[in-house]
Amino acid sequence: MESPLAIWNEYLKLRDLGQELMPDLIAIKNSLTGEAYKQGALDTKTKRLMALAVGLRAGCELCVIGQTMFALEAGATKEEIFETISVATTMGGTPGLAESYRVIKLLEELGKL
Repeated sequence: MESPLAIWNEYLKLRDLGQELMPDLIAIKNSLTGEAYKQGALDTKTKRLMALAVGLRAGCELCVIGQTMFALEAGATKEEIFETISVATTMGGTPGLAESYRVIKLLEELGKL
């Protein structure tokens, strides 16, 4: 399994390049993202944990890594992340559990286990 931090860092480089190459499209996407994850009836941390569950269910490697990083930035604990994994696995079966090993590897790399 490739390092989740290496995947994340490569994504960040490509995201910056995408910003340069497609500024109008990325501005629209950033506006949508900002609106979706802002504090509201649900706090940002909860929304990021929800997005992690969706990413686990979709089997989206970068979504899983990214939403884990964003959930941590929003104050999520490893316990909250593991509960999110349990819900995603309950709703999506073992594919969600298989994707969760990326989260465990990332938390391990970040020194959070």
